[in-house]
Amino acid sequence: MPSFQYLALGDSYTIGESVAAHERWPNQLAALIEASPEFATRRMEVSIIARTGWTTQELWQGIQDQKLTPPYDFVSLLIGVNNQYRGYDLEEYRKQFAFLLNKSIDYAGGDPQRVIVLSIPDWGVTPFAQGRDRTQIAKEIDAFNAVNREETAQAGAQYMDITPISRQAVHNPALIASDGLHPAGEMYAEWAKLVLPIIKNVLQKAE
Repeated sequence: MPSFQYLALGDSYTIGESVAAHERWPNQLAALIEASPEFATRRMEVSIIARTGWTTQELWQGIQDQKLTPPYDFVSLLIGVNNQYRGYDLEEYRKQFAFLLNKSIDYAGGDPQRVIVLSIPDWGVTPFAQGRDRTQIAKEIDAFNAVNREETAQAGAQYMDITPISRQAVHNPALIASDGLHPAGEMYAEWAKLVLPIIKNVLQKAE
């Protein structure tokens, strides 16, 4: 059976810290694609390069440690929360993020429309952030997301703002995993549903 090749790049949000492998959002997305009638004869092979705690620089180091097999039919990029958490410079993030985005486009055969960037979730609404300045965290997350949104638009890639979904966790504890910090499978499912129409459009063009 022929398969689509999907490369997911990121940090804890992509590797799915504290959830089962099938609950990771890239894996849930692949399952939705495979369940779609228009792709009934195709499989979605998911390759994930991500680790909890990674910054932009560490993601690039991790990528270099892997043997990639481009071109991929689709590439996703979600990175930056650990830059924000560690208090790293915003302009440094811009430079490193733009580099990673351009690499992602290369991995997608040079087609920016086959790359989607996801915004950084707001961890300030989680139990882990109790006692911290949640307003300041939200402000910083928004600043980092303004950068990755600008760079994505400039590169002509696709963008999905999942931050509003992450902020729903303040009213819905079921969206947070048992560690009190990372998303639960239920939240990842919402991300996958948002990205699904974009993926379908891209893959149909690739058929």
